[in-house]
Amino acid sequence: MKILDFLAPSSVTTDLVAADKPEILEQLARKAAPVTGIAAEQILSELLKREELGSTGMGGGVAIPHARFHDLKKPVGMLVRLKKPIDFEAVDGKPVDAVFLLLLPDQPAGEQLSALACTARKLRDPSVIAAVRRAPDSVEIFRTLTAD
Repeated sequence: MKILDFLAPSSVTTDLVAADKPEILEQLARKAAPVTGIAAEQILSELLKREELGSTGMGGGVAIPHARFHDLKKPVGMLVRLKKPIDFEAVDGKPVDAVFLLLLPDQPAGEQLSALACTARKLRDPSVIAAVRRAPDSVEIFRTLTAD
């Protein structure tokens, strides 16, 4: 599986402003609702439940909040680059400025793991995340994330 399988050009946003983790999760849930057909409140609730298990801030200024949904037929991704980094309780304690929302179908498990793994692998690459940070617009970020 590749990021191109679940990330659309229109699902990349730059210079989003959020004060904290709950606010960015709420904004992402509102953006994802019309794309998925799932209520924003339900998306937010599942994301918050997942964060209670442990932060999805993977370090290096990146977070990949994710949740599973019975009504979802295929993975849906969204990336936001924040105008100012926020505390996301990341594993390295550093603030986050790139947030990749990943909404997954609850079946099959292999597809979920593949989507999450390819996203984490891509965003863990120092050259990729540096390119995301310096990209002038969402089009260039999309190209960076979907390049092989």
